[in-house]
Amino acid sequence: MSALGVVGGVVQPLVIVAGSPVLVGVMRQVRARLEGRAGAGIGQPWRDLRKLFGKEPITPRGTSEVFRLAPLVLVATTLVVAVVVPYVTTESALDPVADLFAVVALLAAGTVALALAGLDTGTAFGGMGASREMTIIALVEPTLLVAIFALSVRVGSTNLAAIVSSTLHDPSRVVSPVSLLAAVALTVVIVAETGRLPVDNPSTHLELTMVHEAMVLEYAGPDLALVELASAMRLTVFLGLLANLFVPWGIATSTSPLAVLSGVVAVAVKVTVLGAILAAGEVFLAKLRLFRVPELLAGSFLLALLAVAASFFLA
Repeated sequence: MSALGVVGGVVQPLVIVAGSPVLVGVMRQVRARLEGRAGAGIGQPWRDLRKLFGKEPITPRGTSEVFRLAPLVLVATTLVVAVVVPYVTTESALDPVADLFAVVALLAAGTVALALAGLDTGTAFGGMGASREMTIIALVEPTLLVAIFALSVRVGSTNLAAIVSSTLHDPSRVVSPVSLLAAVALTVVIVAETGRLPVDNPSTHLELTMVHEAMVLEYAGPDLALVELASAMRLTVFLGLLANLFVPWGIATSTSPLAVLSGVVAVAVKVTVLGAILAAGEVFLAKLRLFRVPELLAGSFLLALLAVAASFFLA
């Protein structure tokens, strides 16, 4: 564990926890402006969280510890990812956990915990949302693994810090066929994993179409605040990973305050730009029918496989 890794392990979770609701606010504001509305402002998600944290905790009758612990598991797994993945600094605080397979497993564990909580309520909508979420995750996780693995072939390591450092030292890799194919596959994965259009609509409560919202319908008060905060953090984590895997410039390579501050500003700008582009694209997209989602995800998996094949061919 290096000093640079320790600095990143302290700064990164603070930036992600504080900035993820702001990112959601920016995305909502972009959509509002493009739709001709004024919008509630970029600080509205934080105001909503503050109100929810101040409410009385309520747990549905008949639920078990699975329902009560799921929000904590979701937040905890996302926080671990925020600590170990290189967002602000090129080195990780816990290098063994920064491995591709460990990070994907942590993200999947949070999703599974939330799906189990949806089943634990015993409601039709909770079960429906959980089954849909498991269908999506079964197609998303292999694509996530294969797409990042394609980037790791040329590095010789599945460590995310090593992949980011390699791209930083060899910028020409950004425009290689491997990177372009993997970037498209990861973009589709992020859209599906974070419940954005056209896979899911985060602003709808129409029972027949919602996926994520169906699993959290029974949550209220502080538990709902944790779920909403974790969802915003997961969006930030995924967009930050996409940004630094392909455009790592600005990331801190030393422990000097100026370098760390530059790393914070760089990741904030990159994630905000990606979030604004995603929000703008959602204005012009309609939600896919549920049976068409596997086709989209299968296409992204094919692109990830092509990226792996190209990485071995060009190695």
